[in-house]
Amino acid sequence: MLCFPGQDISNENQADFAALFGKADTADRTKEDPDSKQSKRGVMYVSNIREEGKPIGVLPDGEMHFHSDGAHRDKPYRATTLFAIEVPNVGGETKFAGMAAAYEALPAAQRGLLDTLEARHVFNYNKTTREEMRRDDDVSHAIHPLVKVHPDSGRKSLYVSRLMTCNIVGMADEQSEDLLLSLFDHCERSEFVYAHSWTPGDLVIWDNRSVNHARNDFPADQRRLLRRYTVSEPD
Repeated sequence: MLCFPGQDISNENQADFAALFGKADTADRTKEDPDSKQSKRGVMYVSNIREEGKPIGVLPDGEMHFHSDGAHRDKPYRATTLFAIEVPNVGGETKFAGMAAAYEALPAAQRGLLDTLEARHVFNYNKTTREEMRRDDDVSHAIHPLVKVHPDSGRKSLYVSRLMTCNIVGMADEQSEDLLLSLFDHCERSEFVYAHSWTPGDLVIWDNRSVNHARNDFPADQRRLLRRYTVSEPD
């Protein structure tokens, strides 16, 4: 995760920055089913601001559990960029969890078991916590290895998140949930997490393949507006 503070950039500037790291997603986005497997990939606004009673952004307000952008897709995003335009006086921090360090801190025997497993990841549109998770069969989803090998560094990392990882494939529901909850708690330990307090002008990018992120709650009467461009893997 990198932060470049004190920036004054346009949409086009941010798209050009994202393109340095891969295929910048610059298509126009509609608010209808904005992140299904069939939707376009492009600029989004992460915001609690409403105009004429309607949200100007496409993501919900308040706290959001740890997740990895696009995990419900067969090809998740390579990276995500966020640019801070307006931020609340308190709260609203984005937390980043290093999933490679979390994997390496596990006992060797457990790493060996996890290396063999796969998990189902679902898209929870307008849901921000695991308790609200959509588990119906027709929800947009994808199956990925529980442990991924980074294509550049070769480093292994856990690929699970509290918000989006629904179940472990081929494992009984109760056993699957117990294992996942223990992994979530492990990955979210303070030694693996950095909480970024936003300042207007911050431009942040993170490697979505080995970093999870979450959002702290903030007062509903304070405005928060960030602009998001994602980076996809080449076709």
